[in-house]
Amino acid sequence: MPAESSSSLPSADQRARIDAALDGVPFLDDLGRAFVEAGHEVAVVGGPVRDALIGRTVSDWDFTTSARPDEIERITAPFADATWDMGRDFGTIGLRHRGHDLEITTYRSDAYDPSSRKPEVVFGDSLAGDLSRRDFAVNAMAVRLPAREVVDPFGGLADLEARRLRTPVTAEQSFSDDPLRMMRAARFAAQLDFAVDADVRDAMATMAERIQIVSAERVRAEIDKTLLADRPVVGLRLLVDTGLAEQVLPELPALMLERDEHHRHKDVYEHSLTVLEQAIALEDRLPGDGPDLVIRLAALLHDIGKPRTRRFVAGGGVTFHHHDVVGAKLARRRMKALRYSNELIDQVARLIELHLRFHGYGSGEWTDSAVRRYVRDAGDQLERLHVLTRADCTTRNARKAARLQRTYDQLEERIAVLAEKEELEAIRPDLDGTQIMQILGIGPGREVGEAYRFLLDLRMDRGPMSAEHAAEALRAWKAAR
Repeated sequence: MPAESSSSLPSADQRARIDAALDGVPFLDDLGRAFVEAGHEVAVVGGPVRDALIGRTVSDWDFTTSARPDEIERITAPFADATWDMGRDFGTIGLRHRGHDLEITTYRSDAYDPSSRKPEVVFGDSLAGDLSRRDFAVNAMAVRLPAREVVDPFGGLADLEARRLRTPVTAEQSFSDDPLRMMRAARFAAQLDFAVDADVRDAMATMAERIQIVSAERVRAEIDKTLLADRPVVGLRLLVDTGLAEQVLPELPALMLERDEHHRHKDVYEHSLTVLEQAIALEDRLPGDGPDLVIRLAALLHDIGKPRTRRFVAGGGVTFHHHDVVGAKLARRRMKALRYSNELIDQVARLIELHLRFHGYGSGEWTDSAVRRYVRDAGDQLERLHVLTRADCTTRNARKAARLQRTYDQLEERIAVLAEKEELEAIRPDLDGTQIMQILGIGPGREVGEAYRFLLDLRMDRGPMSAEHAAEALRAWKAAR
């Protein structure tokens, strides 16, 4: 059981990292003095302290204080270039000063109703009491200002050295108070590459069903943070191994298909985690900086249609026909339940639905028409589809892997050539709706849409046509009807 102990002292290196982080934001000491002069305590707390101690960049600063919200506003007024108080009911006042965002929260001593998603906010009266309600010991440290005294009543410094996650109180009590902390364990394991203590893991397994009282939006936020971490597979394995994934993302453990001695096939679960890691390694091919949530979700979920479509065939084989289409539908359903945006759902589902398309390319036999359709169907997800398709090659056969990579290189080259000639990203019929109505002598209606689709198919098959030839083909289509 985690036990409160006297504050341990940071090492010389840790002390230097704390000072360097605080020196980078010089006004923090002045802010600390302002609180002390007003008769209150204030301390940097939680993630900023942890990150500073391990040498990570601190971008957002969180503080805890004995002052109540009204007093916080009064004390910080001279420092605030802007303020926000949406968290006032929870004791939090936010402010921006010289480009830095700060959130300052009154000491808390929350009480939780076991059936409620939200705590009843109760203000506390001590820093130690506030730290005891934090999720993990590595987040239950503070630095008092302006003295810069490191306060570590629950052994967080030792846990940082040991690279482990432990709760300040018993794991059962901590997770009962806020079940989302079980998801945070996976997230921090992925972000920090820390091991989870046995009692934390056991409590996660025993209490997994309690996550159901947490809102879908909060669960989704933790899934996203886990996926966007440096080592998401570490966190995902923890979710699956403890049974939490069964509660929040059941399609993932469902990939652990049963094996038998007669029907051997690739481990779909391990394959999916490998595809995720390989997609991450290819993210530098994508525009923008930093991790890409769409490609990581698509890589993780691309095969979730396989359990529904698995069929054993004579001779010991196994098939997964149409798992791409089924998987896209399942992904839509799960992501909708997790309250993802419609745009993100559409992007991920499209990638899953198209992830097998390349395998019809063979050794390069596709016509220009087929290449055009590939580009058009991918739409604005083409670059991500390139990444997903390449990442989906997990064969241990080096010769086969090299052949697949060469073939996809050739497909990308063909796309580039056609794109330069024909502006593939903006493929449209050679006639617009107004021209169609003029040529056919018809008004707006369903037939215009049918004619438009005919011309689009023709454009895909033949490439660009002159307006004269397109009109001739349109009249022939009309006559044949």
